[in-house]
Amino acid sequence: MTARAEAAAATGERLLAAAWRHFATRPYEEVRLREIAAEAQVTAQTLHARFGSKEELFIAAYAWFGWQEMSERPAAPSADVAGAITQLYDRYEQHGRAILRMLSQEERIPAVRQMTEAGRAYHQHWAQSTFAPLLRGLRGDARERRLTAIVIATDLLVWKLLCLDMKLQREQAERVVAEMIQGSPQARQ
Repeated sequence: MTARAEAAAATGERLLAAAWRHFATRPYEEVRLREIAAEAQVTAQTLHARFGSKEELFIAAYAWFGWQEMSERPAAPSADVAGAITQLYDRYEQHGRAILRMLSQEERIPAVRQMTEAGRAYHQHWAQSTFAPLLRGLRGDARERRLTAIVIATDLLVWKLLCLDMKLQREQAERVVAEMIQGSPQARQ
């Protein structure tokens, strides 16, 4: 890669990181492109030349965040339900509030809705592949109900309810989710 290409890539990375920080911490309407440009140490003109509109920058920043998020979540099937939940809750602790902010804006802003729908699709795919061992042998409606239960149990809104609203300690919340996925220890005996 040439020095010019490396510099352009670094500029793009700074812009996306700055954009994500702004979109993740403030309502969409309050995010100002000139502030993002200043934080990334470029001109507003450079930002517009690179990304065009605020909506296009938002989509790019959300996609940038999404790729990072996908690389952090385990993708392989896991027989270790508790371990998979711990890794998921690590991500929720780090980015959950930002995603909740996005969810609160999805009805008003089409670009936000587009990204949250993509996030839902990714979460379902992640749950299906990660907890594949729990789906083995199930067919038809039984498989769909089990997958739906797993998707719901591992959803960000369950984390919010357990950890933020009910103020459970994280390990208690993770145990509740594991029981939602596997059944209570008494039910398994």
